Amino acid sequence: MAKRRFVKKVCLLGDGEVGKTSLIRRYVLDQFDDQYLQTFGAKVSKKVLELQDVTLTLMIWDVLGQKTQKALHSTYYAGANGALLVGDMTRPETVEHLEHWARDLREVAGDIPIILLGNKCDLDMRMDMTGLERLASALGCRSMLTSAKTGQGVQEAFRALGEMTMEG
Repeated sequence: MAKRRFVKKVCLLGDGEVGKTSLIRRYVLDQFDDQYLQTFGAKVSKKVLELQDVTLTLMIWDVLGQKTQKALHSTYYAGANGALLVGDMTRPETVEHLEHWARDLREVAGDIPIILLGNKCDLDMRMDMTGLERLASALGCRSMLTSAKTGQGVQEAFRALGEMTMEG
């Protein structure tokens, strides 16, 4: 029997320099580069997952991290099936800002699956996991620690989100 095929749009959101582009590069290409590249607009990457009876294609939207671009962001959010909201665990304010990213996203995309990622967990974290978990709980979503540099949690985060988009 042929596998069913699905294409899902997922967004990576969060402040600038939290590691969104690096997480995507680690996931899609299994590479890491610590040179900072500012994303202008949105860049779309594709990753195909072979799940048990499904071929799931994730269209991964890397959205620029400038909060001033709210009107522009909403055009990227339209049609999203899920999102990874990324904060930098060495800069706690970027994690606290995830609440605003989640609210703006849900205004446009509705109640889609969201996972909060505490990125850069390989560095000297200035926020502990409980702060991330508390915020995730308040937003009704899950949270995970990731490191684009070491790869910790990256495959698991994208796969979990992909599976969550299939449940709806």
